[in-house]
Amino acid sequence: MTHDYLTRRDVLKQTAAGALAASLLPLTSFAKDAPVTEPIPIIDTHQHLWDLTKFKLPWHETEEGAEVLKKSFLMRDYFAATKGLNIVQTVYMEVDVAPDQQNAEADYVLDLCAKPDNPMTGAVISGRPADAKFGKYMERFADNKLIKGVRQVLHGPSTPAGYCTGKQFVESVKLLGEMGKCFDFCMRSGELMDCVKLVDQCPKTKFVLDHCGNGPVVPKDKAEYSQWHTGLKELAKRPNVVCKISGIVASAAKDWKAADLAPIVNPSLEAFGDDRVMFAGDWPVCTLRASFAEWTTALQEIIKDRSPEFKRKLFHDNAVKFYDLPTKKA
Repeated sequence: MTHDYLTRRDVLKQTAAGALAASLLPLTSFAKDAPVTEPIPIIDTHQHLWDLTKFKLPWHETEEGAEVLKKSFLMRDYFAATKGLNIVQTVYMEVDVAPDQQNAEADYVLDLCAKPDNPMTGAVISGRPADAKFGKYMERFADNKLIKGVRQVLHGPSTPAGYCTGKQFVESVKLLGEMGKCFDFCMRSGELMDCVKLVDQCPKTKFVLDHCGNGPVVPKDKAEYSQWHTGLKELAKRPNVVCKISGIVASAAKDWKAADLAPIVNPSLEAFGDDRVMFAGDWPVCTLRASFAEWTTALQEIIKDRSPEFKRKLFHDNAVKFYDLPTKKA
């Protein structure tokens, strides 16, 4: 069964936006002081896909706004959404499937990674570190170089604050470090100090803070923004944590502009520095407010005055280093 969700008008709109974003991409080159000649290749470190003929996503029924995402988003849809943007590699990000489908989801993305007709070169899979059987679950992936890490979404209404600091959770995340795998934080913005507590107990594990720690683009008050910013800076002091610049556009106002995102993007870049930040698309979740191209263009606008070297690290080089990605897909 196939799904054609993009209308001709949608494709034309996204292609035009893609051309605009591509035209704004900073230019750089590999050698220091060499002439500026090459467009920066982009690695999308947060590529979602879901096929609802294969998987059930429980959050589709409970999360506010999810009804517009309650359809399949396949690789060919991703190609249409990113046309003209010079995406050279992607890292799959788990989509919070029902727990009994976690192994099937991993098999699904490993199959995609093995195929030459798409840019996927690695995956972060779903897992439940608080489960005593987590170690057994991870055994089959321990030596698999395509599986880069694990994520559990921790901002759902059924997950209490402090959940990631529980004893079994901590032991499981330590195990990930022993396997050379990372753990992704997908948190409420006011709970980043819980991340700090976990990181401090797992010094051998690499961590990724998704979506700038879900910084409040439209904070309800100054205290909400301040709490996020304080937690962000404290977490950034830990050298084994990196930050994905992504996701925040989905929570912006309907009439958002790039300047609305800058108070989240710029503090994240400043806290983590040039070498510990990575671009990510968060498609199709970003489409709650923006196309992939519109999000990319907005980020380009925010960082337009930064150096070509920094831009290449953000969009490409840091991802290669952190995830140990190939220079190109075989």
